[in-house]
Amino acid sequence: MSVLPLIDTCPKSMEYGPCGGVGFDGSCEVDAAHRCAFLHRPTVPWTGLDRSTEVAPAPRTAAAARTLDALGTRPWVVADLPARALSVASIDRCAAILSGEVDAVLAGDAGSARVQFPPAYRAHLLQSRGLRVWTGLNMRDRNRVAIEGELAALAVEGVAGVHCVTGDHTRTGHRPDAAPVFDLDSTEAAALARAAGHAVSVAASPAAPPTDRRAARLREKIRAGADVCFVNHAGGAAPVRRFIEEAGDGIRYIPCVPVVVDHASADLLESFTTLVLPEDFLERVRRSRDPRAEGISLAVEMAREMLAVPGVVGVNLSGGREGAEESFAEALAEIARRLR
Repeated sequence: MSVLPLIDTCPKSMEYGPCGGVGFDGSCEVDAAHRCAFLHRPTVPWTGLDRSTEVAPAPRTAAAARTLDALGTRPWVVADLPARALSVASIDRCAAILSGEVDAVLAGDAGSARVQFPPAYRAHLLQSRGLRVWTGLNMRDRNRVAIEGELAALAVEGVAGVHCVTGDHTRTGHRPDAAPVFDLDSTEAAALARAAGHAVSVAASPAAPPTDRRAARLREKIRAGADVCFVNHAGGAAPVRRFIEEAGDGIRYIPCVPVVVDHASADLLESFTTLVLPEDFLERVRRSRDPRAEGISLAVEMAREMLAVPGVVGVNLSGGREGAEESFAEALAEIARRLR
C-alpha cells in the first residue's frame, strides 16, 4: 500500500475505504467510540497496488469466462452457504439440498471470525458435490502472499467467481485472540483476483455512511477490476435501483435478498446494525401463523422486484443461522425453485 495517514487511523489499515460496516451514526464498526476515518475525506481514487511485484492480468479462467458469458442471459440465483464451519458432513447435506436448485453458492468466511476450511478447499468440497461455487475471500486472516496462493488454487479448482471483501475485524467476532492481518483491502484484492483470471465480485453498501459516496467507491472498485457487485441490504428494490442509476454501467449487479424463516433468524438479522430492510419486513414474519412460509414468500416477492431492476443479473439469497443449516438450505432451494 502507498503510505497514507488513513492506514494508521483505520483499524483495518484500509487505503480504499470505507468498509461496509460504518454505523448509521458514522461510527467505526471496530470501535464505536470513534468515527470512521474515511467520512471526512473524498473517495480515494484507484492508483494500483503500488508494489514492486505488480502482476499483469492473466486470461480469464474457463470457469470465469463461462460465468461472465452466462450472466445477463438469464437471471442467476446465488445462495449463501448455510453449512456449519469445519463440518464436511454439514457441507454434504447442504450441498445435496442445493445442488441443481441454485446457479451458485456464495461460500464466504463467517463474519464472526470463527475458524473455517481454507477457501480453495471448501470450494473443492462443494464443487465435487455438484455445486458451482462463488468463493468469498476476506483480507482479515491472510497476507498478500497467502491471498495469491488462494487465488491460484481457486483458479485450478475452476470456481465461478471470487468475492473480495475486506472482512470483519477479529475484535468483533468469536476469536478476539487472533491477530488481524489486513495486508490488503477489498479493492486491492479485486485487482489481484482479476490478475489471476477470475470473475471478480465486490460488495457495495448503499445504506451505510457516507451514502453520498458509495457509488463513487464502487466505481473505483470497477477500475481495479471488479466485474460484479453484490449489493448489500439497502431497503428493497427502489433503493437498489437508485444506487445502480448513480453508480452506472461497467459492472453487473446482484442484490442481496433477505431470507428469514423463523423468529430466531429475524432476531439475528435485526442485530446487524448496518443493513436496511423494507418497512415491516421482519414483523410480517414474526406476526405470521407460519413464519417459514411467510419468509419464503417475502423473499420470492422481493427477488422478483430486484430482478426487474435494469442492470440486475441475479439475486443473492442471503440467510442462515447456526443450528438450522439444513432447514435454511431447504428454504433457499424452495425460493430458487419458485423463481424458476
